[in-house]
Amino acid sequence: MNIFEKHESEVRGYCRNFPAVFASAKGAWMTDTQGRRHLDFFSGAGVLNYGHNPDKIKQALMAYLMRDGITHTLDMYSEAKEAFIKNFHEVILQPRGLSYKFQFPGPTGTNAVEAALKLARKVTGREQVVGFTNAFHGMTLGSLSVTGNGFKRAGAGVPLGNAASMPFDGYMGADTDTLDYFESMLVDNGSGMDLPAAVILETVQAEGGVNVASTAWIRRLREMTQRHGIVLIVDDIQVGCGRTGHFFSFEEAGIVPDIITLSKSLSGYGLPLALVLIKPELDQWAPGEHNGTFRGHCPSFVTATAALSYWRNSLLQEAVEQKSVIVQERLAQMLRKQGADGTVRGRGLIQGVEFADAGLASRISQACFERGLVIETAGIDDQVLKLLPSLTIKEDELLHGLDIIETSLRAVMSQGMRKAA
Repeated sequence: MNIFEKHESEVRGYCRNFPAVFASAKGAWMTDTQGRRHLDFFSGAGVLNYGHNPDKIKQALMAYLMRDGITHTLDMYSEAKEAFIKNFHEVILQPRGLSYKFQFPGPTGTNAVEAALKLARKVTGREQVVGFTNAFHGMTLGSLSVTGNGFKRAGAGVPLGNAASMPFDGYMGADTDTLDYFESMLVDNGSGMDLPAAVILETVQAEGGVNVASTAWIRRLREMTQRHGIVLIVDDIQVGCGRTGHFFSFEEAGIVPDIITLSKSLSGYGLPLALVLIKPELDQWAPGEHNGTFRGHCPSFVTATAALSYWRNSLLQEAVEQKSVIVQERLAQMLRKQGADGTVRGRGLIQGVEFADAGLASRISQACFERGLVIETAGIDDQVLKLLPSLTIKEDELLHGLDIIETSLRAVMSQGMRKAA
């Protein structure tokens, strides 16, 4: 029994699938205490969009710390916060014609979601929030109430109320527009649904199985929420900050949400930072009505500001779009070649393969780890092999990882055929 098994809670998860003790990391690679290198197609569940220890971000952080830059200010003003707000407005919001107020809640994604739900209820005076099937928004009670995963929800130990679940795009089959159902529930006085305060949406459901909402579906949802006076919250915590190509995942659909939640790769370096972007007319908080001890960590502001340098031109977005095509084509090719029954889906550099055999993805993930690739699974039954390489990964590294996936797929399917024989 190692020290982790002896002293750490049974709640630990990822370490069970990737049983190595990691010591250092650079770019797309992690190195364990045995000196073995692992190519990273996990990226901290979307935290490390720019890879491990990117030089220009690390240098900005080190310079700030070495000059005794202040680390903690609650929500007092700081030089680091000022620089982040100024640069985020100039680099991200202004070029996109967006106008939002900035709220810094606690340091994680679920803190941002909780603040967004709370504000939507305050502004509208209504209680119910609509989430979607297979959604994942966090592990605190409000976030869990709009999360679809039954196992995660059960962990709350209390009823999760004031929320309703509607079918996500494609949930009822390719030929059914699930928003017809939602619209009927909204307009029919016999539906039993009260007018919601908000709808919360992931345009790509990451943990839920890399389920991708179409641009037409997203646009119609935006139109519906506007027509009914419902606040639209886009949860871009995992698929924002360039994961789908554009900085925001909703840009391709051409919509403007009322509230946006960001975290994970926002700091650009793995430091905790969360942000709620609020349309100015919805910013109806009283001073101190929502707070948190670590609402805006100055070293995280420093790294987040440095990370914005990736977005001063379109080069990263174009690179993500090119790599996306490589991944999608290669995954589809290997499925055909190996005769595997699976479906490839995704946007940008969040890609998934859903296998008809629900246990295949987990076995492939383990086979990949044995061959030096860290890659996770997603979906309610872990039936989806989920690719989250860093956006800055080199093309030869990306191809090397895809080679490992194909080799692992072949090995796992060969084992299955031998057992069947």
